[in-house]
Amino acid sequence: MSAILDISHLTVTLPTPDRPKPVLSDVSLSIAEGEAVGLVGESGSGKSMTARSIVRLLPPGAQVEGTIRYQGTDVGTLRGAALRELRAGVPMIFQDPRAHINPVRTIGDFLTEALRIRGRVGRRQAEQRAAQVLGEVGIPDGARRLRQYPHELSGGLLQRVMIASTLLAEPKLLLADEPTTALDVTTQAEVMAVLDELRRERGLAMLFITHDLELAAAVCDRTAVMYAGRVMEVRASAALHDDPLHPYTAALTAARPALDRRADRLATIPGRPLSAFEAPDGCAFCERCPHVREGCRTKRPELRFLSDGEVACLRAEELQAASHG
Repeated sequence: MSAILDISHLTVTLPTPDRPKPVLSDVSLSIAEGEAVGLVGESGSGKSMTARSIVRLLPPGAQVEGTIRYQGTDVGTLRGAALRELRAGVPMIFQDPRAHINPVRTIGDFLTEALRIRGRVGRRQAEQRAAQVLGEVGIPDGARRLRQYPHELSGGLLQRVMIASTLLAEPKLLLADEPTTALDVTTQAEVMAVLDELRRERGLAMLFITHDLELAAAVCDRTAVMYAGRVMEVRASAALHDDPLHPYTAALTAARPALDRRADRLATIPGRPLSAFEAPDGCAFCERCPHVREGCRTKRPELRFLSDGEVACLRAEELQAASHG
């Protein structure tokens, strides 16, 4: 399959009162047509910033190096109407729908505005289409819902409205930034089931940002692990889940609670997660890694192919051989 999105050596630096600080460092990642790719890591690792970079939703003064290509077009060259067209065609589902839907306008206004402006569709036709899509995401009685305001809907229903708004744009790529974080566990499962089913039915590609390795393994074909603004490992989700190549990925999987084993205390990763601007010259994970060697502190590992994936670790082959021995 050809890549619908290709990120190559992306580095993003933001201005601060002290000095410009990098938040992403040499990020490379691709998504094929119809493929779901998970992006996981601790808070501050650069997951959301990567998604926002794709549609150029960056703070003023941000400096961007590297390239992002969507369907072969360099996103960095887009301006004006072309950039607006990109953002409409690559919609993002955010964590908290209440922060991104105008509270004083109806659900119908929110869903039909783009159809009426961009698609030049009449109000009645737009409302019929919106009500149809609400039904597809599991919201019955769509005509009534269109007349309601955001405060009249639960968090789960409102997140389904957000999903419906992205589908109305008939995209080929979805950006989902922890879309179930603000929901209770049962509602999370329902919303993810709807999103995954609709994505597969429509053949959509998706970048799915989450803290949950189990969830990424369940809904994504491949998973990329980020730390300190860098990609540490990219691999088929099942393989990464069962046999991680990078020590950071292994530490994350070891820290998960499991129903099939009893533990007095969950495993933890020593130290604290770093931001990209705090990362040392060598491996960003070296100060927390149980397998660190002196070379790890001085030489920065590049993302390279190994086995059936990619990994940024100088000792990856040695550690893999030891784990299989």
